[in-house]
Amino acid sequence: MLKLKLIPIVVTALLISNLGFSQLGFSHEIGVIAGPVEFRSDYGSRNDEETNLGNSGIGIGIVHYINFSYRADCNCYTTDTYFNDHFKLRSEISWNKTKLDHFGEWVRPDKTSPNADRLRAHSGEANNFDIGMQLEYFPKSIRSFQAFSYKFAPFVSLGVHYTAYSPKASTTYGDQNIQNASNFYSYWDPGSVNPQNGSVFSMVTSVGVRYKLTVLSDLMLDLRWQLYFDDWVDGFNHQLSFNKYNDWLLWLNFGYIYYLD
Repeated sequence: MLKLKLIPIVVTALLISNLGFSQLGFSHEIGVIAGPVEFRSDYGSRNDEETNLGNSGIGIGIVHYINFSYRADCNCYTTDTYFNDHFKLRSEISWNKTKLDHFGEWVRPDKTSPNADRLRAHSGEANNFDIGMQLEYFPKSIRSFQAFSYKFAPFVSLGVHYTAYSPKASTTYGDQNIQNASNFYSYWDPGSVNPQNGSVFSMVTSVGVRYKLTVLSDLMLDLRWQLYFDDWVDGFNHQLSFNKYNDWLLWLNFGYIYYLD
């Protein structure tokens, strides 16, 4: 509960940060993003492509940019510095959802043990609400891109997000009670399935490209890697020896960006 109460604090901090930059006269951009998500969790066999493709979902979001290269208060370019011409500050509110099942060799049709049946019966769902900021770096000049000197502007980004997660879990095995450890894989510790709401910080990095559509709009393609600093985002942490990583995801998002000023 304490972590969930931090959400309005994080939102307020983002608003104050953006308002601070607004007072400096920098211009703004706003956009929408959406695309497929691959959620890499403790479900399925790690590094198994069937698992990676099977546990896929969808993500959507709203993004806001501070454009340091242009001043909205005078409709003029800012001081010509490397930072102003190559960096943008991105704020984001997004949500992603992924249905989770077990895939791979341990649930193949030729596996007929009770443990295989327990794995096949176990399913879940990841639901994540994200708030955060990223600093985007454009190797090419942002001013030249806005002036149509070229159509494509690649970028990379790095940032931190705050995630409120609300996973789900269920099983069709035995009495179907998720509190009953005997309904799940016998080698998992009791309590390994625990779909409780919570929150966590995560590191976000991405690589992408913008396409200049009009004077006041761009199309965007962005491939994101997001690493959560926790292993309970999916509501499942079996804690076996090969469970070496926290939950993470890949998100290929497509976006439309509009220049407000």
